[in-house]
Amino acid sequence: MDAAEFRRRGKEMVDLIADYLENIEQRPVYPDVEPGYLRSLIPEEAPEEPDTYEDVVKDIERVIMPGVTHWHSPYFYAYFPTANSFPAMLADMLSGAIGCIGFSWAASPACTELETVMMDWLGKMLKLPEDFIAGTHGQGGGVIQGTASEATLVALLAARSRAVRMILASDPQRPETGITSKLVAYSSDQAHCSVERAGMIAGVRMKKIPTEQSDKYAVQGETLRRMIQEDKAAGLIPFYVRTEHTHPLLQYSGLRKYSPPCHVSGPALYVSVLLVLHICIFVSGNAEKIWMHIDAAYAGSSFICPEFRPLLNGIEFADSFNFNPHKWLLVNFDCSTMWVRKRSDLIGAFKMDPLYLKHDHQESGRYFYTDNSLFRSLKMWFVFRMYGLKGLQDYIRKHVELAKEFESLVRADQRFEISADVVLGLVCFRLKGSNEVNETLLKRINNGRKIHLVPCQLSGQFVLRFAVCARTTESRHIREAWRLITQLAEEVMQELPH
Repeated sequence: MDAAEFRRRGKEMVDLIADYLENIEQRPVYPDVEPGYLRSLIPEEAPEEPDTYEDVVKDIERVIMPGVTHWHSPYFYAYFPTANSFPAMLADMLSGAIGCIGFSWAASPACTELETVMMDWLGKMLKLPEDFIAGTHGQGGGVIQGTASEATLVALLAARSRAVRMILASDPQRPETGITSKLVAYSSDQAHCSVERAGMIAGVRMKKIPTEQSDKYAVQGETLRRMIQEDKAAGLIPFYVRTEHTHPLLQYSGLRKYSPPCHVSGPALYVSVLLVLHICIFVSGNAEKIWMHIDAAYAGSSFICPEFRPLLNGIEFADSFNFNPHKWLLVNFDCSTMWVRKRSDLIGAFKMDPLYLKHDHQESGRYFYTDNSLFRSLKMWFVFRMYGLKGLQDYIRKHVELAKEFESLVRADQRFEISADVVLGLVCFRLKGSNEVNETLLKRINNGRKIHLVPCQLSGQFVLRFAVCARTTESRHIREAWRLITQLAEEVMQELPH
């Protein structure tokens, strides 16, 4: 395919994508296929001779679309938002065309430097402490990871490396294996399963901090303090604490040095807050400093809005912070942004310095050399410039307002109940009654393929999650979804034995 052919086909593909997104709500949001459906639709082996482009495009509708769950449909209310915008898609095209691999500054200076600057832009939007901004002479900075799970693992490995170095500095004769075998990390029992998996990969024990429904499923500082004291008394070495939004709820446990409830202006929020950050240093002169990693994978995007920024108060005590613009900030997957207070901690844990990565402008410690591997920052650059901070704030606020609208519909119907505080863009609700009734309702909803929801379990109750996800969702979609839910609920309740 020469440049002229590519130009023609590229324009056709842009038209196909634009038509797909423009008409997406006409498609059933959830596919009606069985596992293995695709294999019978394509040959068992790759073609010996090339197929035509026309044949390939024709098969998109025949083979691919029947098995697609349409995450960007305004009737998709499952899981969490996945970002989508035309500026980001255009940037993806350019990134793919440039195709550089930025494993060092010399491999592609623009790749490394744009990522560093974009992370500073976003950090300033969030009003992160100056320690997290790279600037020209800063000690901190940001780097783009693939996912929040990846950021959790990277922070855990960096924390492990720092803990081992600190202990060996004061006790050089101590065997390193004897240190790592005693390391212990902490995370909420509501955390994503990737946290436990990170502990397995890092080879350290991960302890779950219990939460209670009465505390809005947030970790309480006194519980964590007690666990740390008990583990230290048992000869273990606490070294890492991770806190996050409550994963099944997409709620964020606000951060404070102390743990009274925190009232936040704007939409009425009542958030249990967390005593965490550097709680490890409650013993004066303690040699082991605990790394505090904050994950706000979904909620972090909202912190660009002044009314939600208080949820991040306490960030000044953290060592690292991460959230996913690819969830709720209109930057397509993958783009998980991670900041560290001291990038030397991160670089020190992973840096390799082979001859083939050396170059004339080597500046040790200035960039996260081997982490700037893809030109993902182009998506941030396009989106931030073409939306502006105000446009991004308006987008977040619109989703929150739509969630509040759905909440008001639920509260107005005596047959239903709200199961958790509506903090941002998610509503957890259920029919009053048994888990079986709610399971039946959810099955009817998803079998209809008009809207798509997924459940979670809170304090033993089967709960339906309604997340406002799509960029194109409007009030009419919310009200149409509610009409369908109440219609199916009526059918389910009529079938109950009297």
